[in-house]
Amino acid sequence: MKPIRTIILGAAGRDFHNFNTYFRDNDKYKVVAFTAAQIPNIENKRYPNSLTGKNYSQGIPIYSESLLPELIKSMKVDLCSLSYSDISNQKVMELAAGVQALGADFMLLGPESTQLKSKKPVIAITAVRTGAGKSQISDYVADFLTKINVKYTIVRHPMPYGNLEKQRVQIYNSPRDLDNYDTTIEEREEYEKHLNRGRIVLAGIEYSEILKEAESRSEVIIWDGGNNDFSFIKPDLQITIVDPLRENHELLYYPGLTNLMTADIVVINKENTATKAQINNAMENIKIMNPKAKIVHTNSLVKLN
Repeated sequence: MKPIRTIILGAAGRDFHNFNTYFRDNDKYKVVAFTAAQIPNIENKRYPNSLTGKNYSQGIPIYSESLLPELIKSMKVDLCSLSYSDISNQKVMELAAGVQALGADFMLLGPESTQLKSKKPVIAITAVRTGAGKSQISDYVADFLTKINVKYTIVRHPMPYGNLEKQRVQIYNSPRDLDNYDTTIEEREEYEKHLNRGRIVLAGIEYSEILKEAESRSEVIIWDGGNNDFSFIKPDLQITIVDPLRENHELLYYPGLTNLMTADIVVINKENTATKAQINNAMENIKIMNPKAKIVHTNSLVKLN
């Protein structure tokens, strides 16, 4: 049987991870391209053969997603696998309909197919939308582990803007490493706060190797998520943050709803600026979608350092 010719949509870190964990060694599929939509300046590059394995000796091209209709036809594509985060459920279905209208199938890979299994306990910080306040919760969890003398490592969601081969495994031991890895403003924003508090941060492309590095350094691993993506590593404790100021967004965005439904603890953040009606609405949605989750109420306070 001929392999299923596949395009992975996204080029935002999740797509490379999905390739590495699900498609790379799966002879049922042949990935012929990635498309770029959420990460700037990555189209017209290649996912290098040093990362693609034996089945892809030439690497895999990355195209602008605006070329998708032409690519499906010219490459005789059978399947498109969506690897976005933080897009509306409506947009997901529009993309699915567009792919199907061109004669291809549409796929969404879930946690069981893409999450790596760790030998160490994992706490995952996720959210239903980007900007919900994950960083505050990650700080709280890390500070708590520090106080009780538990050794941990921060594993960050990837931001693959630069040289993908050099980004295979990134180890940030101190703020000096931000210059060593030519990090972007976005990466500095996420990593610097951890490094300034003496925390080690791991990130990159090849998360099977990143996980081994984290396990060698840690008693506990903290997954510090990006956007509203679900963790690349299977969590033992999943904390999902809800933003009550964006009413019903916990129900309306992908894969934020997945995070809500799989959470052990749901944090309703920003309650100091939300109305009682907004908080109650968030609570009602949580109880409907995940009645077993523990609900925690928090404020989001602005402080000048």
